[in-house]
Amino acid sequence: KTLFETAELCILDKPALTLTVPSRMGRSDPRPCLGIALQETLQCPVYPVHRLDFEVSGLVVFAKTPETHRILNRWFEQHRVKKEYEARTAGTPPQALGLQTWTSKLVRGKKRTFEAPYGQEALTHAECLGPDEKGHLRWRLWPQTGRPHQLRVELAKREFPILGDRLYGSTEDWPPGGIALRAVALDFKDCPEATSLGLPEQLRLEGFEKLAPGKDSNLDKLVQSQLSYH
Repeated sequence: KTLFETAELCILDKPALTLTVPSRMGRSDPRPCLGIALQETLQCPVYPVHRLDFEVSGLVVFAKTPETHRILNRWFEQHRVKKEYEARTAGTPPQALGLQTWTSKLVRGKKRTFEAPYGQEALTHAECLGPDEKGHLRWRLWPQTGRPHQLRVELAKREFPILGDRLYGSTEDWPPGGIALRAVALDFKDCPEATSLGLPEQLRLEGFEKLAPGKDSNLDKLVQSQLSYH
């Protein structure tokens, strides 16, 4: 599903169990690939700006021109685009349900990401909203860095494996398919060329459930810390 499109870029809602870009197997990989499908639909080259794991759903940005690709890449590298995710996990609710900040040093292995002293620093803001009607914990997550599997590792590390994520310890399936992690919002307010590219200040998808009024207040608290982190 295309959420936003101009002559320079396209933002889509990637389904779970879909590749963002081709794997090393290329077109011989039988799994569906969003980048290939988009390129065939538009009949022009597209340039991925960032990626979501095969198992994860949500917002993905593609540029249509090399110049726009360069601009968007710079925004993400400078942490100007604020990303928000929702997750559902197993586990007992933490004592503190407010905003938390998590740091780790992560290394990407062949299949899994793991912690090591020589790893790259990962920084995540997280908020647990308590259990849903099924007893699963509801999370909102704002990664400041984009390390592979960052959110999956951080939640599993704290004994909150994402539902369906058997790679990191989940023992439950996620019935919609994939894992219960969804990229629900991209905020472009602090991106200098956003207006000239026709982008809104924020693009938001419906998550696993509609958020209660007032739940966006903590996002404003992250703006300065996101921009100051390098």
